[in-house]
Amino acid sequence: MKITSLECFIVPPRWLFVKIATDEGIVGWGEPIVEGKARTVKAAVEELGEQLIGKNPLRIEDHWQMMYRSGFYRGGPILMSAIAGIDQALWDIKGKYYDAPVYELLGGACRDSVKVYSWIGGDRPSEVGEEASERKAAGFLAVKMNATEELQYIDSYKKIDMVLERVAAVREAVGDDFGIGIDFHGRVHKPMAKILAHELQVYRPMFIEEPVLPENNEALKEIAQATTIPIATGERMFSRWDFKDALASGSIAIIQPDLSHAGGITECRKIFAMAEAYDVAVAPHCPLGPIALAACLQVDAVSHNVFIQEQSLGIHYNRGNDLLDYLEDPTVFEYKDGFVEIPKGPGLGVVINEAFVRKQAEIGHNWKNPVWRHKDGTIAEW
Repeated sequence: MKITSLECFIVPPRWLFVKIATDEGIVGWGEPIVEGKARTVKAAVEELGEQLIGKNPLRIEDHWQMMYRSGFYRGGPILMSAIAGIDQALWDIKGKYYDAPVYELLGGACRDSVKVYSWIGGDRPSEVGEEASERKAAGFLAVKMNATEELQYIDSYKKIDMVLERVAAVREAVGDDFGIGIDFHGRVHKPMAKILAHELQVYRPMFIEEPVLPENNEALKEIAQATTIPIATGERMFSRWDFKDALASGSIAIIQPDLSHAGGITECRKIFAMAEAYDVAVAPHCPLGPIALAACLQVDAVSHNVFIQEQSLGIHYNRGNDLLDYLEDPTVFEYKDGFVEIPKGPGLGVVINEAFVRKQAEIGHNWKNPVWRHKDGTIAEW
């Protein structure tokens, strides 16, 4: 069997899909995307794909190593996301070739389902309590919210109080036995992060996420000493080498690699295993589309230290199209009692509606990250 073509589709709301075809008629789908940089990643996928034409798609590890190591300049969000989408598609092909879900090819499942959480607002909206109640009524057992609006290196305690008020509203709405993840989103600098991490303890969050930007991970140890809340990070870390120091520091409780950013199934399987050796849990990042979620669930199935999975159904980014729209059978992601079952179909376990993909690709998107500024005109972290 040989790879004959790679084809990319920029589709709403903000996603990029890749289809890899073979001379035996088996095709695989992947989701390589950096949010806000779809065309840049598309170019990287196409460049990498040139080296795969005519090759056996089943040699996934060798293809991964070639794509990563044959580039003198390697790593980073663009290249690793391009590799991730191609890797997902190759695993999809391999599973279909052997008529088995990917998790069977990775050693077999150690779980039947995984807990999922839903997104609510949090940076500015005042209706977070109501939103959390709606998610609880829909059967979710946990939500994640943004912690704060933009913060300066040193900012006012009023903004701290506003964060506490919003989290208090959510806790009051959902009760004590409900998970609340609080995403600092890298918006908070170390001095304010220490204050927030300490003050939020009373609400017993499930975790605080990215209390500082990953380039400032050395600050995590100091922040961890200021709080008992589990610290999560990793959505902007792109390879096992990026995770080495964070895991060895002993400061984090949860890693959050993204299977569309961190080298795909092949790399994230290794990252999850590294975390297990440090007694660190995994909550894969995935505010993306159905292929990315399917890839996550395949690796979740074989990873003992995964405790919860992010998913994007109803997220505020999904305007125009949502998670299930591109699937032939949307029931594959049927959430029940706060959990989703692992897809059992061959490959990634989902069937993509190619006709709909092609139709939506004619619309495309040009989604960009918002640009925030402080009152003094300086750029703020979003």
